[in-house]
Amino acid sequence: MNDIFEGLTQAARLVVTLDADLAEITLRSLQVTVTATLIASAIGLPLGAWIAVNRFRLRRIVIVVLNALMGLPPVVVGLVVYVILSRSGPLGVLGLLFTPTAMIIAQVIIITPIIASISHQAIRELWADYHDLLISLHATRRQRIATLLWDGRRALMTASLAGFGRAIGEVGAIMIVGGNIDHATRVLTTAIALETGKGDFGLALALGFVLIALAIAVNLALHVLSGTERGSRW
Repeated sequence: MNDIFEGLTQAARLVVTLDADLAEITLRSLQVTVTATLIASAIGLPLGAWIAVNRFRLRRIVIVVLNALMGLPPVVVGLVVYVILSRSGPLGVLGLLFTPTAMIIAQVIIITPIIASISHQAIRELWADYHDLLISLHATRRQRIATLLWDGRRALMTASLAGFGRAIGEVGAIMIVGGNIDHATRVLTTAIALETGKGDFGLALALGFVLIALAIAVNLALHVLSGTERGSRW
């Protein structure tokens, strides 16, 4: 209990005093995670809608594989990305290893199946309601997908938030491809792992509380901006 109280005290002190190191790693955490979430959403949301609207031979297998990929082991993803971006790898010439870009790539791979799978479930229910109407209007596949994405935007925001929540707490893949380099690739989760390894549990807990507060703040901000808290929408 003393460690927890010490962590809360240190977290409050770091935030109130606007600690420079805390601000740096917090902003980097947001930069990496938000960028990865936006890219994964741009891929996953249309993909989930496309699978929901279209019928093709291997559709069931694709859905099963997509759902299975939601449980991708982050360490394995980090290792694969590391091998690809390493000097001896096919993309080693780009020099992306141990950079925020490599961290974003790893996070995109991890959370895209999550966003795509959740969006598929949401769009599938909408498609059942809108099917006859859109067919009668002779809407093209692109128009159908665009309509479903727009009308299901609040449910799809939940899919993106699920991806954000998964990414903001990621440590395994980030540690491998980012290297936890101070003032370069260190983020909140890797800093927590580092301080825990050093035995500084108070600071580790403080960073953990800041991470939790950051995740909650982002979720609340998006809900407020989207208006889902109004009336009966919450």
